[in-house]
This record gives sequence, structure tokens and C-alpha cells, in this order.
Amino acid sequence: MKMLIIGMGPGIGYSLAKRFGDEGAEILMVARNAKKLAGFKKALGAAGIASKSYVADIGNVQAYTAVLQQIAQEHPDIDILHYNASVYNPTLPSQLAYSTFLNEININTGGALLAVQAFLPAMKLRGNGAIFFTGGGSAHNAPPELVSLSIGKAGIRNLALCLAQECAPAGIQVATVTVNGMVAPGTKHDPDIIAGMFWELYQLPKTQWVWEKTI
Repeated sequence: MKMLIIGMGPGIGYSLAKRFGDEGAEILMVARNAKKLAGFKKALGAAGIASKSYVADIGNVQAYTAVLQQIAQEHPDIDILHYNASVYNPTLPSQLAYSTFLNEININTGGALLAVQAFLPAMKLRGNGAIFFTGGGSAHNAPPELVSLSIGKAGIRNLALCLAQECAPAGIQVATVTVNGMVAPGTKHDPDIIAGMFWELYQLPKTQWVWEKTI
């Protein structure tokens, strides 16, 4: 089993790597900070989890697309694609620069679409696979200072729904977990709990697939 996590970080990303890695998955990680990726690789290795990292800035579409193509060529057998990347700039809608808005939409939603288009063809050929997205409650209740994140998470939610309808007939599972709150250890939104929800989704038989869970 291979899992690709795009937007690897110390919260949900690392918890996902640990949860699925503990179940035997090899973890492939994408993030823009090579030093942090090296730290995750070391920590996962100490836990007996095999991993490989790729450096890419999702905001640089050309470079990001090249890395996606590289991974797709090296690992045509990826079982699980998980898009976990997000960025936000706390600014009111009336004050948000259009260039900033476009960059953040690109990272919050556009990067997910590019990732899906890179790995979905191989999944369709095999007739199996899973595509997961980390969603956010701002898709439903948008704070004014989180305008680009809110629109991005609404986009992720709708992308998940559209893909779920496209992919289910091909035997490919698509789902998002909408996180209605700040992710923090020891709370309802503990990243380990969220990672566990994704594992539970992955265990569902096709007849019980759902495209969204909320926490």
C-alpha cells in the first residue's frame, strides 16, 4: 500500500503518515520545506515506517506539476492520494489583494485538482484507489477574515462531491473530512482523531462509501 500526502506538515499530515504507516503503508510526502521533510522522514523511520519525500511549492504551478509527473512515473501504483495543503492570509474581503487571492486559491484548491489529474488515470486503469481531501468548516461558516481559505475549502468540498460521483463507478473512493475547528492535540480536533477518521473511511466497503464526514 502506498499513500501520497501532499501538504505534509506536523499536524494532520504527520498523523496521517503515522496512522496509515502503522497499517503498513509506504508514505510519499510533498512539501516545500526540505528540512522539515527530512525530519518527518527520520521520525517515521524511527517508527518503522518507510517514506520518501519530494520538495515542491504548490504556488509554483510549473515546478509543482513537474514533481507530480515525476511521482506519477516513479509510483504508478499509488493507492491513496491525500491533499492536505492549505494557506490563508487573515484579511477582509474588501482588503484582499487579487494576486494574493489567486495564489491562495491555487494552493487551497487548484493544487488538489492538479494532483487528481496526475494520479487518477492510473487508478482508473487499475479499477481501484482512494482520493482524500482535508476539508474545513469555513466552507460552511465563512469568517470574513478568512475569505480565501473559506472559498478554497468550499472548492475542496465541491471537488470531492464532483469526483465522488465521477469515480465511484470506476471503483475509486473519494472522500473529505470537514474539520469544524482549530486542529490541536488533546481536543476534539486532535490530528490523530482526524487521521483515524480517514482510516475508517478507507476501510468502508464500496456499498457504504460516503463522500463527506464532519468533525
